[in-house]
Amino acid sequence: MVAAPFDTMTDGTGAESAGTDEAKVRAGFWKKMAAHATHIPFAADITAAYYCALDKDTPFRVRAALFGALAYFILPIDSVPDFLPFVGFTDDAAVLATALNLLAGHIAPRHREAAEAALARLRGSADAL
Repeated sequence: MVAAPFDTMTDGTGAESAGTDEAKVRAGFWKKMAAHATHIPFAADITAAYYCALDKDTPFRVRAALFGALAYFILPIDSVPDFLPFVGFTDDAAVLATALNLLAGHIAPRHREAAEAALARLRGSADAL
């Protein structure tokens, strides 16, 4: 598992669903990325969104929206099953693209740099297997 360099949602204003989404994302994000990072063309964007959602300096509403979109990516039940070739991640990509387009201004260069470094480590460990 790759450790996140960003803090968690610490401002104490969290709605229950945002906390639930955060817990789901924290529990399943790296497991899903380890299994699919080489097959997902938007891996860098989703990982940058993950780091943005963990960043204590990101506004709560942005973190909540990102955690919701990331939770959809993590959940095993969705509109199009992820194991289907070529179309499995299309629904995930649509949800994430919408969230990223709306919130792109909050994803800072430090989030993208952390994402690239984490994916490089993840891909490096996959190559070592």
